[in-house]
Amino acid sequence: MRCTFLLLLSIGIVSAAHTQTTAPKYSNEFLSIGVSAQALGMSNSVVAGVNDVTSAYWNPAGLMLVEPDIQLGAMHAEYFAGIAKYDYGSVAIPLREKQAAIGFSLIRFGVDDIPNTLYLVEPDGSINYDNITAFSVADYAFLGTYATKLKWQNLRIGGSAKVVHRQAGEFATAWGFGFDAGAQMDYKKWKFGVQLRDITSTFNAWSFSFTEEEKEVLTATGNSIPTNSLEITTPKMILGAAYDFSLGTKFGLRTELDADITTDGRRNVLLSANPISVDPHLGVEADYQDFIYLRAGIGNVQRYIPDDLTEEAWTLQPNMGLGIIIGPMKIDYAYSNIGKQAEVLYSHVFSLRLDINKNIKSAK
Repeated sequence: MRCTFLLLLSIGIVSAAHTQTTAPKYSNEFLSIGVSAQALGMSNSVVAGVNDVTSAYWNPAGLMLVEPDIQLGAMHAEYFAGIAKYDYGSVAIPLREKQAAIGFSLIRFGVDDIPNTLYLVEPDGSINYDNITAFSVADYAFLGTYATKLKWQNLRIGGSAKVVHRQAGEFATAWGFGFDAGAQMDYKKWKFGVQLRDITSTFNAWSFSFTEEEKEVLTATGNSIPTNSLEITTPKMILGAAYDFSLGTKFGLRTELDADITTDGRRNVLLSANPISVDPHLGVEADYQDFIYLRAGIGNVQRYIPDDLTEEAWTLQPNMGLGIIIGPMKIDYAYSNIGKQAEVLYSHVFSLRLDINKNIKSAK
């Protein structure tokens, strides 16, 4: 029974048991899931066109397009049939006198109420369910963002400093620090964007604290005892191009094609190579009078071998969503997931955006 605890714990921390020279794939991958149902409905294809509070996450340069005095954003999603919960909150504040904008964001992705059965069995061999406690495995990220506008070619630029904290109960913790940067430029009906994530690499310093009894169980069950280590998240670049179509005075249509370029080795994506892989994804958004929005996207293109075949096949992930604006509030919904559709259940994702203006003239 004690092994149950150790297996659950290993899920959250096994990726951190690396030497200082190791740069594992998918490090801090919770920061690649995405925020806002609008973006998820478009398969995260928003780097070029993002223009609200979520820009602090997707492309810091987009904060320059925030129009109200203060804009708030929030999202809640549950993955793996509700086992894992993803929460996001943010605020954006334009500094109009300085031709700049600032933003602050907080992200949490975690699994709560994991049973700790280490002391379930008493020394005499009896089972005591009162000894079961619970712990959480969670990842946190805090982003502080600044953006400004350059005169050259209507270019917007921005950057984010982020602090990452990862925790597995009282047994393992990690702290990390990194930087993101981004730029956007408009040309007629075209929008172009680039985001550079972890531009200096992000370093997570892991520390572990096991009791002697826990170490004995790890050794007895054939598991290695994790040691303090350094986990490195290598740089990643996202390129995006969007185009706005003219469909009259009431209807609008925007398409965007993005490409995630990773530098941590061969990945199972459309264009796979070592050390660089490219993962393209496409999103479409239609609106009626900037009031109601319909969205769709295609991404996560992967190769796999079906159970009844010996040759490789291709699979992709479709997403969809909708949004509505009610006064200063925007409510978005997406039907999406974070893995190959055949293996991970789709999730219902909701997000909220709220505009706050300080100087609202009352009607006479």
